[in-house]
Amino acid sequence: MLINLQNIASFSEKPEELVEAGANQKFSEAWAKKYLRKLAEQDDLTEALNHSEMATEIAKTLMQTLRTISLQAWARTEALLSQEVIRHQIDPQFIDPWAVTKDAHQIYQTALSAYAQQIPPSKFSTWIASDLGHIRQKYIADDPRVIGFISMQFHYSGQMLLNLTPPSQQPLLSAYFKVIDDHLYMPLQRAYHAAGEHAYNSPPLKAVQQLLPLCTEIATKIVERVMELYPSYQCHTGRLSDINIKISSVRDTEMFQVYLWVCVLENNISAIQQELFPLCVMLYPRLKVRWELVRQLIHLLGTEIRSRLEPQQAAYFVPYYESLWGMFSPQVFPDSEL
Repeated sequence: MLINLQNIASFSEKPEELVEAGANQKFSEAWAKKYLRKLAEQDDLTEALNHSEMATEIAKTLMQTLRTISLQAWARTEALLSQEVIRHQIDPQFIDPWAVTKDAHQIYQTALSAYAQQIPPSKFSTWIASDLGHIRQKYIADDPRVIGFISMQFHYSGQMLLNLTPPSQQPLLSAYFKVIDDHLYMPLQRAYHAAGEHAYNSPPLKAVQQLLPLCTEIATKIVERVMELYPSYQCHTGRLSDINIKISSVRDTEMFQVYLWVCVLENNISAIQQELFPLCVMLYPRLKVRWELVRQLIHLLGTEIRSRLEPQQAAYFVPYYESLWGMFSPQVFPDSEL
């Protein structure tokens, strides 16, 4: 039997019954929505619990392999850079493989523990910054060039751990490992200390502070532009567009920015001369990164700095940027050379 919707009112003769029916309908709808919301919350809770359990199991498995991975990472680091010790005349006593692997083991153990406990990477960064700063300072105290060995040891350790991680968890875990890479490759503690020496309203400090939150955005834009300019370029481990190489390229571009900040804040070029330049000379030829690409990175970085700062602010960067460009110019590194 078909029901005439227009005649539904005839089923109730009293107006107050109509009001009550309407109220009941609204109540029923509200109850149904509340019930579905509770179901959704339960689903979210179950998913969070499952995710937490998965992270705990993955961390446990990776920790069991950590000792072996630390040793394998050092073997790869030595294979890559052992000739550089002789070439750069670095005192081998400054590079203690047992101390390096022990430090890497402890830091990655802490990172895996933070991942298992679902501690946000930003909070992990705050916790671990001091330890990583101490490790970095310890190894560069006698010879800043040693940072090349330390950074590659930690980098290889992280890559090997990620290769043993389920793909669905790799993006999250890599966020913790990026914290480690950033603090070892970049003189962040040195930048913080130099900033602390400035007055609150110091113009150079204000210029650096304006660029600081834009660091990753600038680096990503530069790397994407370089990928457009060199679409078929192949370095030591693959193409520029490969995800791991892109991540490393963004980190390197961030590193160049931080070194420029340090120079501006310290009002001298020593950070680039003593650390960044030797590090690049040691690593880039081994990783088959051409100097032409490095110059392109520096050129684009200069463009970004000028576009994001007022002229009087950009002026603080000019002498250090020009020195940086000169160090990697074609007169120093012809395009035909790695």
